[in-house]
Amino acid sequence: MAATYELADADPVSALLAWLQKHPRVTEALGGPGRASGIAEAPWPHLRVTHGPGGDLRALTWATEPEVTLELYGDPGGWPGQAELRRIALVCVTAATELPDIPHMPGQPVISGVRPSGTLLWSPLVDGRPRWILGLLVTLHP
Repeated sequence: MAATYELADADPVSALLAWLQKHPRVTEALGGPGRASGIAEAPWPHLRVTHGPGGDLRALTWATEPEVTLELYGDPGGWPGQAELRRIALVCVTAATELPDIPHMPGQPVISGVRPSGTLLWSPLVDGRPRWILGLLVTLHP
């Protein structure tokens, strides 16, 4: 039963966010540091990493597969355009899939897989702000 409680500490969002914040290709694609966080905020474009609606907790046993949502926001003025924002989103997703290949750090969850849970979805906000959304399934254990 102790392993089940350890699963509560294996947070895929914080692990993925920390990786993406320091990834040089993500920083370059977004236009500089400080453009990836857990909220939609300036400077733009901005990557938001948050818990997703899906996934598989596998009866709270080893190697759960929760979903993490990546949302890439453009400026309220509409830039960058849809195609450029999509390119940036795909750079971020590609960087996320590299996370299982890095050496494990003691005290951190073991991430053995990152894969898209669906398709990249164009979903501009009501105010016209450009946004792409994609879910990632993150296989991990404590």
